Amino acid sequence: MPKAKKRTDSSSSSDSGPDDRNVPPVKKSKASTDKTGSGSSNKDTNSSENPNGPWTIEKLRQVRINEFKGRKMVDIREYYEKNGDLLPGKKGISLSPYQWKKLLELAPEVNKALGD
Repeated sequence: MPKAKKRTDSSSSSDSGPDDRNVPPVKKSKASTDKTGSGSSNKDTNSSENPNGPWTIEKLRQVRINEFKGRKMVDIREYYEKNGDLLPGKKGISLSPYQWKKLLELAPEVNKALGD
């Protein structure tokens, strides 16, 4: 026959469940901390105007230089507008400087395969 488990007093503060767990801090949107000041403008950006981007590929697709965990990354991403702010979407890729340079090396082969 199984032994009965001891019941603890429900007013005990030793284990009050999920309430005493650390709640993660609320993250601010990247649009509010974006130093590029891109706003919601869809106009093409010239590299002479801002050498650190963002550069618009087409409509809301942009290339930006971001920093992640202390490392610079080339971020190619679709953005969306919400309440007048331009926010990063899920569709995109971040490349390390090495991967970016490798992609540029492969560009002539890709162009040849496309027939350009």
